Amino acid sequence: MAAAGKRRAGNAPILFVLPALFFFFAVFLYPILRTILMSFFRIEGITDPIPKWSFIGLQNYEKLFRTALFRISLWNLFRIWFLGGILVLSLSLLFAVILESGIRGKRFFRAVIYLPNIVSAVALATMWLQYVYSPKFGLLKTVFSSLGMKSLSKIQWLDSAHKFESLLLAYCFGMIGYHMLIFMSGIERIGTEYYEAATLDGAGRFQQFRYITLPLLKGMFRTNLTMWSVTSVGFFVWSQLFSTVTADTRTITPMVYLYMQVFGAGNSVTERNAGTGAAVGVLLSLAVILIFRLANRLLKDRDLEF
Repeated sequence: MAAAGKRRAGNAPILFVLPALFFFFAVFLYPILRTILMSFFRIEGITDPIPKWSFIGLQNYEKLFRTALFRISLWNLFRIWFLGGILVLSLSLLFAVILESGIRGKRFFRAVIYLPNIVSAVALATMWLQYVYSPKFGLLKTVFSSLGMKSLSKIQWLDSAHKFESLLLAYCFGMIGYHMLIFMSGIERIGTEYYEAATLDGAGRFQQFRYITLPLLKGMFRTNLTMWSVTSVGFFVWSQLFSTVTADTRTITPMVYLYMQVFGAGNSVTERNAGTGAAVGVLLSLAVILIFRLANRLLKDRDLEF
């Protein structure tokens, strides 16, 4: 009896873990494995059973890199990630440092800067399209006209020459608050004794920022870079809202191209192939993993302590 009771007690942890393992496999691991497998097949419908799949090996990947539209989407994504990343992470760090410097109204300004993050992307993009960038009564046109800058007030922000820059600016505006909070959480962890000691040694604000704040925020930089990469790779809604056509070369991203391949949207897609869409997803996932590994290698903070 005692031995049986011990066996039941030993099996109890397994019974508690099994539901979590089931959901991990069903919701996370199985979709990943299925997507990787799909990328080696030609699949007309995403819900087609496996017997209807046609094995083509690496042809989906080869086709992607031979397609000019996909290469353009990759270039657009890189610009969003690189240029937008510099803008967002720089401004979010600046705001975090200012708000953590002891200014009055910290909670108010933090809420105001973070506010765009609680507004849906559709509503935010609509605001920029119909209010900020409007060529008739837009905010930019009104401000530049009131300042006497006639040439700037006449710029058509949504034409093909300026659409990408307008899209990037609007998107970055909505992302600063999120990354600012991550930086603020890192700054709050830094002990005040470091700054007090630096002040006694005659270090100014800039020197304290360079030699104390920045080194001790490496972990936050790594987190922000990873999160920015994940959100950039999933860039879809903003691209769709800023484009009147699905395959607009100024705003198309790999996620939009994936959508076109899977559902046959857009005039440039003559056939549906969910396998090609799966290949796009695999490539984007590999890009995020690569960035994560590089960030871990370059932004090491093991030799630092709080």
